[in-house]
Amino acid sequence: MSAKRLPQETIRRKRDGEHLSAEEIADFVSGITDGSITEGQIAALAMATFFKGMKRDEAVALTLAMRDSGTVLDWSDLDGPVLDKHSTGGVGDNVSLMLAPAVAACGGFVPMISGRGLGHTGGTLDKFDSIPGYTTQPDNALFRKVTKQVGCAIIGQTGDLAPADKRFYGIRDVTATVESVPLITASILSKKLAAGLQGLVLDVKCGNGAFMDDLEKARELARSLVAVANGAGLATNAVLTDMNQPLATAAGNAVEVQNAIDFLTGRHVDTRLWDVSVETCASMLVSGSLAADIEEGREKISQALSSGAAAEKFARMVAELGGPRDILEKPEVHLEKAPIVRAVTAEQTGSVTAVNTRAVGIAVVSLGGGRIRAADPVDPAVGFTDLALVGDAVEADDPIAMVHARTDADADAAIAALRAAYQIGSARDVVDASVIIERVSSHDV
Repeated sequence: MSAKRLPQETIRRKRDGEHLSAEEIADFVSGITDGSITEGQIAALAMATFFKGMKRDEAVALTLAMRDSGTVLDWSDLDGPVLDKHSTGGVGDNVSLMLAPAVAACGGFVPMISGRGLGHTGGTLDKFDSIPGYTTQPDNALFRKVTKQVGCAIIGQTGDLAPADKRFYGIRDVTATVESVPLITASILSKKLAAGLQGLVLDVKCGNGAFMDDLEKARELARSLVAVANGAGLATNAVLTDMNQPLATAAGNAVEVQNAIDFLTGRHVDTRLWDVSVETCASMLVSGSLAADIEEGREKISQALSSGAAAEKFARMVAELGGPRDILEKPEVHLEKAPIVRAVTAEQTGSVTAVNTRAVGIAVVSLGGGRIRAADPVDPAVGFTDLALVGDAVEADDPIAMVHARTDADADAAIAALRAAYQIGSARDVVDASVIIERVSSHDV
């Protein structure tokens, strides 16, 4: 057996724009996993890749090496398709909380391995951490049990599922290398491949609140994900969706869980959130042969949501993973609340014409609802609710949001940041854009 390649040589070759072999990539990933490669070296390769990129076969090799850095689950004992979805990240994007139980209610199995917040975007795992008792890091036995019995389980990466990515993911977050298309691709897909999926749908965000801020960049990422996933043996398609404003009217952790519970129980349903949830779920049903086409998929998902079947699956999942059994009936009892809740008022009368969505996400991070450093704790209670969206008419001094903060100083800063993020002008300047932009399938790559 040949000796492992020196990590600095792999870094140098990628720095110089050379093509890395599958063996070089596997050696480097092995070093990430066993700790023989330092954080500085990982950051250096990430930065070199950010500037020089990777060919398709390099991205496939990186994805497979990170998948194989730990356990790959086998769900062959289940009596239905094993499906999942991944969002590239946005603000107010809590689709996973509705999607997994809705697909489970339609006969699919969704073993969803989620991540924490990355940059200005929220993380599904951070949202579930705000539910007291919920086990986001169960052992594989409990993960399998809940998936089989309930039909869905949303958890974080366990130590033996794609451990190389877990380390790489945290370093990318704090080294300004998040936006690298091959690194995003390998990070997302290594976890999904390790989960033993049979079908995957990707929600690729596009806009000022997305990592890919224009349509061509979003298409590039979507095509990379679809091509690499299919190249690695996982049937995958993607949906491009708009992130030029928050997806939901809440942004934070506990506040987004409350928003999802309101959605599932029918107390309050954000229109954009409904559209993205139904479209991605419908794509999953088609990929798992649970619906003949997208239209039938939409009908089945709409029924699962409106009937309460998805809400029942969500409640069972939460309870089986250690959370409160009455989370749907009494969310206000269980979800932590911030001590300071204040209105963010409009400074003029008019209509919301634009939102700097990234700035809204950064404001949540600044409140403590995200991380500046990888090891930072996250405050589950802070964030925004009742966010005005593009097209909403507002009066001067009327609320455009409510801020939830720990201190008055934090609230003051968040109020200033949110006001700066909103443009209010004439209703004539409002551009009515669909939240669903386009679909990307294997035929498009």
